[in-house]
Amino acid sequence: MLSLSKNYKIFITLLSLVLSVCFSVAQAGGVGLGATRLIFSSQNKQASLSINNTDDKNVFLIKSWVEDKEGKVTSDFLVTPPLFLIKQKRENILRIMSVNKYLATDRETVYWLNVKAIPSRQKDTDSEQKNALQLAIQSRIKLFYRPVNLQGDPMTAYKELTFSRVGNVLIVKNPTPYYVNLVNIKSGDKKFAQMIAPKSSEPLNVDLHGSNTISFQAINDYGATMPVRSANIN
Repeated sequence: MLSLSKNYKIFITLLSLVLSVCFSVAQAGGVGLGATRLIFSSQNKQASLSINNTDDKNVFLIKSWVEDKEGKVTSDFLVTPPLFLIKQKRENILRIMSVNKYLATDRETVYWLNVKAIPSRQKDTDSEQKNALQLAIQSRIKLFYRPVNLQGDPMTAYKELTFSRVGNVLIVKNPTPYYVNLVNIKSGDKKFAQMIAPKSSEPLNVDLHGSNTISFQAINDYGATMPVRSANIN
């Protein structure tokens, strides 16, 4: 009987912890970004991104920074304010400024913009609230640095891709100066996504199964999915 009572207490403790985690995640989810990607044109001094707190109870501490393609913190961009509080039902604006004058001028460069939302602890005497586990939620979106006067149209760059077979490996070539974000790439029964760097050739992890065509979609500057496109495999 004593053992059963002890196990019951352990079960209740674990259940409370799980519920606390779920509660905090839901609350932290009240912070949203105004875009799924950010295009930074070199002709502008800065780009902006809205941060919205749709929660009617919690205040969040917002921390923001930029990483390079490999996920390492970089000083190529300055985010301001890097740290601030956002109150309930409020909107704030992040401003991103380029401080590196020596970025590539013949093609895009990709970065990651990170925004971490840390929920504040409520000032009340509710023991359940005091014991709740506070979780930080981090959002990460692509930041594309786009030099002015690049040739071609970034909205149709995906149409310039070519595909070739080298043995059993499928190679995609992107001759444009723009990153192309592919989704729903399909050859045979497999679907996947991949970002193709500008002026590069990259292997695609697909099993060709003797197929001579491939279908795919691309994500445009606004985060929308373009119509399905089919291409021949040379």
